[in-house]
Amino acid sequence: MEKTTILWADDEMDLLKPHILFLQGKGYEVITAVSGDEALDIVKDNRNIAAVLLDENMPGLSGLETLNKIKQMRATLPVIMITKSEEEHIMDDAIGSKIADYLIKPVNPNQIILSLKKTLDNKRLVSERTNTEYRKEFQQIGMTLSDNLNWTEWTEVFKKIVYWELEMDKAQDKGMLEVLTMQKADANSQFFKFIEKNYINWLNGKDPKPPTMSHTLIKNKFIPELDKNENVFLLLIDNLRYDQWKILQPIIQDYYKVESEDLFCSILPTATQYARNAIFSGLMPSEIEKRFPDMWSNDEDEGGKNLHEEAFMQAQLKRLNKEVKMSYTKITNYQAGKKLADNINNLLQNKLNVIVYNFVDMLSHARTEMEIIRELADDEPAYRSITKSWFEHSPLIDIIQQLAAKKIKIVITTDHGTVHVKEPTKVLGDKNVNTNLRYKQGKALDYNSKEVFEIRNPSDAFLPKLHPSSRFIFAKEDRFFAYPNNFNYYVNYYRNTFQHGGISLEEMIIPYITLTAK
Repeated sequence: MEKTTILWADDEMDLLKPHILFLQGKGYEVITAVSGDEALDIVKDNRNIAAVLLDENMPGLSGLETLNKIKQMRATLPVIMITKSEEEHIMDDAIGSKIADYLIKPVNPNQIILSLKKTLDNKRLVSERTNTEYRKEFQQIGMTLSDNLNWTEWTEVFKKIVYWELEMDKAQDKGMLEVLTMQKADANSQFFKFIEKNYINWLNGKDPKPPTMSHTLIKNKFIPELDKNENVFLLLIDNLRYDQWKILQPIIQDYYKVESEDLFCSILPTATQYARNAIFSGLMPSEIEKRFPDMWSNDEDEGGKNLHEEAFMQAQLKRLNKEVKMSYTKITNYQAGKKLADNINNLLQNKLNVIVYNFVDMLSHARTEMEIIRELADDEPAYRSITKSWFEHSPLIDIIQQLAAKKIKIVITTDHGTVHVKEPTKVLGDKNVNTNLRYKQGKALDYNSKEVFEIRNPSDAFLPKLHPSSRFIFAKEDRFFAYPNNFNYYVNYYRNTFQHGGISLEEMIIPYITLTAK
């Protein structure tokens, strides 16, 4: 077994020989230096050094000066600072310079071993622990999937899967990640059968306890919050999956505490035109079309499909006897977000402020259409990472900070999620069939009925019926619709992109978060 090489720099090295012998006995090769300059020469000439033990108080170059120069040479080389001083400013300087750990003299050999293991073996130890814990839960999740689950039980399964996905991101063990990916695929297969069996019943009052869905979200969840607070901001981040919320949560928790974390069900199609209009109107699509014929646009219609959300929200509040002063702002680019952040005080006079933030949806589409985004977000962990990076540098975090300072309640939610598609499902249709890859509607559709959820009568699912023979079909699991013409090109272009509109855990089980300022 190859030994791990450690550099130890201390001007009293003669006194440390017992420690060095101890480390050597534990399998470490120890190179010594008696000054900062000597340590720098060794770091420069020896690329095998895995970590540096560095005395803070040495003649000549101090430990902090040596640390800074080491970081300039090898920014990722872990440095463990050893000091006689417990002065806070020295520790602040060292931590600010990105030390891996620090120890206070006199140190004993076990302390050093523990620090080295924590520094050098952290990823391996985390990975091993994660794998062991997931193995324990793997069988339990598998057994649960074989049960006849209800909606609440499905949300708990999904939470567990997302938890382990995020843990696997940290562990970076591709072998166990493959096992989890297979289990998630099995879960999505079972979830499709669950939706196929129950969805129409939920909408038609044949289930006494349907989940909260897009069209009942405001009434069931948001109105009680509005009644309790003087000011509420409803922040709808378009296309925000539950796993994306979980990676944003630690950042937001610097300013807000999570009062409640709920999951609700997006209606079908899980697409902005349908799901978001249903949220703001409190109505299903066919009901919107009937009540607001001038405001509803079908798939075949030209122009924007979400142009009347403010009017829908006002009408819903009026029906619920909540006529409050409100604002509605839609953010579709950085400049608009910055403008809102600069003028947030102007909104505080309103009881309700609705903000629709479109970035995640734009990222999903860009992931399909732009080569550079394909490369930056080529899998699930990368997709989460780029979402986090955007959030950390967006005007939205500034808006959240400002609202926290003023103790304003925030509710964060979304309209639907998105799924990483991999397998094509062939479909034929005429020129009027919509372009979405996860659902199709039309009067002349040809498909394998075993590979889709079909709604032959759109009225059963409260969907518009454009023609007497119109029907809807929805892609399941990680599938996407592809036409037989130019099939291979089409499949290669869209495979491994992120799409929405169909039936999957990621698209349909979506977050509703209530935040209280710290």
